[in-house]
Amino acid sequence: MSGAPVLQDHNSTTFTSGSLLARNTVYNLIGQGLPMLVALFAVPLLINGLGTERFGVLTLAWMVIGYFSLFDLGLGRALTKMVAEKLGVGRVQEIPALVWTTQFLMILLGLLGTLVVSLLSPWLVGKVLKIPEALQSETLHTFYLLALSIPVTISISGLRGVLEAHQRFKLINAIRIPMGIFTFLGPLSVLPFSQSLFLAVAVLVAGRLLAWLLHLLFCFYTMPALRHGVVLQRALTGPLIRFGSLMTVTNIIGPLMVYLDRFLIGSMISVTAVAYYATPYEVVTKLWLIPVALASVLFPAFSASLAQDRNRAALLFSRGVRYIFLSLFPIILLIITLAHEGLTLWLGAEFAQNSTRVLQWLAVGVFFNSLAQIPFALVQGAGRPDLTAKLHLIELPFYLLAVWWLIGAYGIEGAAVAWVARIVVDTLILFGMAHRFLSSSVPITQFVAFTFGAILLILPPAVLPMSIAMKGLFLFLTLLAFALITWLLILAPGERSFALNYLKIAQVILTGEVNHDKSKKQ
Repeated sequence: MSGAPVLQDHNSTTFTSGSLLARNTVYNLIGQGLPMLVALFAVPLLINGLGTERFGVLTLAWMVIGYFSLFDLGLGRALTKMVAEKLGVGRVQEIPALVWTTQFLMILLGLLGTLVVSLLSPWLVGKVLKIPEALQSETLHTFYLLALSIPVTISISGLRGVLEAHQRFKLINAIRIPMGIFTFLGPLSVLPFSQSLFLAVAVLVAGRLLAWLLHLLFCFYTMPALRHGVVLQRALTGPLIRFGSLMTVTNIIGPLMVYLDRFLIGSMISVTAVAYYATPYEVVTKLWLIPVALASVLFPAFSASLAQDRNRAALLFSRGVRYIFLSLFPIILLIITLAHEGLTLWLGAEFAQNSTRVLQWLAVGVFFNSLAQIPFALVQGAGRPDLTAKLHLIELPFYLLAVWWLIGAYGIEGAAVAWVARIVVDTLILFGMAHRFLSSSVPITQFVAFTFGAILLILPPAVLPMSIAMKGLFLFLTLLAFALITWLLILAPGERSFALNYLKIAQVILTGEVNHDKSKKQ
């Protein structure tokens, strides 16, 4: 009994320290960004090597291998939350049974997924996907192979959840980076020998098996108690499934509301209009890398700190929201102000004429949605996924009606307005929910009011037609004011000292390099 308080203090400093969370966020950014860079170069080569039809099937394989973990009934996320909670209160002896019980449930779900996909594959290949007849046999065998990989894919999300709860994002990304790169380079390695789609996907599945083994070994390394044997507890099944099933509601409805607008645009306007809408959307939503990288780190930290020290959770929440605001506001301002020029340079004048307003609206929505990632993580970390599930269920019919009406009235710009309106309402409600779990000392209302005031003040002049010189002057003055307000009003004294120390270190490094260069010349 006497050791419990020591263990709790240790966990508080170990699993929620600011420096650890900052490093883990950087690891996540690198882990998600590097494979995207590789994809820019690999995808054209794969299209040329495999052909358009085979590449289309390969993209489906990527979807199954990379994203089938979303259909684990939320058990991976539930495991992260519950393990982090037990770490926060020092009940580490209960974790092995929790981990193995969850893994057992996830493998059962995976086997069910294998059965369903195997039974549906002939129908999908022959009827639904309109695969060319010459490729149907090859594609069918490829789908069977993908079906066999589903239990492994789902199991990985649970093992990753254990590592996330322990804040071992360095280990997670040590797997994620090479595996993400291998997703594109693996099929490329087959092309010199064969154009077989089955062989390309077999390489991907082999990589996924290796990733599963590495996750398991890293879990054993992080928590040696897991090596002592598989322990199952039936009593844990209910809480896991309840939490996970509510997470699944959000996982299903969230993507539905994300992609619904483009289907309506295609049916109500044209496929060309979908391109004018979807292209700026795909570009600006890449900024979600930043909040998602931070929120995935904060989720287990919230779970641990809410179980032990709500003041610590409030501090993490405040920092998370502020850091996302500070990192994204300048980028969003640049996108909104230079949207027309950027689209013209990238895709041409016609595309810019049709997509500029869409890009500007979507940039505002991405900004608010990025802020909302922090209260979303807090609410779920507090063990209330039912709140976010209910929110999305209530939002869905109203959003359907709004996007249908606005597309009919204003075209693709109307779709963007509907999406932004939903995001803004979603953000306000999530911040209100978060307020329930935090102390009143957290100035949530003031920050939300400040954020809306900043957007309303900056947005009108940013979208006005101006010369490039005037836009440059506007950006300079606005960003200068933003820097001053950030330094004087937003950053805490400790954060200003931290920034000054880094500036001094950078100055010393640069000065040392300059002096070193001078001495070499002499």
